[in-house]
Amino acid sequence: MIGIDITVILRIEKMIDKWGEKALFRFLTPKEIKLGKNATTYAGFWAAKEAASKAIGTGIGKKCGFMDIKISKLKSGQPQIKYKKYLREEFNIKSSHLSITHDGGFAIAVVINTLK
Repeated sequence: MIGIDITVILRIEKMIDKWGEKALFRFLTPKEIKLGKNATTYAGFWAAKEAASKAIGTGIGKKCGFMDIKISKLKSGQPQIKYKKYLREEFNIKSSHLSITHDGGFAIAVVINTLK
């Protein structure tokens, strides 16, 4: 199961300019906000959650929301992604892998899920 997403960093910057930290709470947990620290990283997190929802075939919506997907980082800086338990069980997800990149005003994320 593979998902990919691209996000324009300026879009996230404009959201932050207009709504402040309130905009971030729309799609990130407090821990993710502390982890991110700037619009470029937040755009990568947005893309990661969108890619994760696409990897299970639902997209962001009723079945899978932004808060059903958690992003963290290893000490090395490598990003990690994890679905809530009900999604892991429903879609038989054994493990999930995330890659995020930023360039040219874009953030791109790819998620690969392995199945049980």
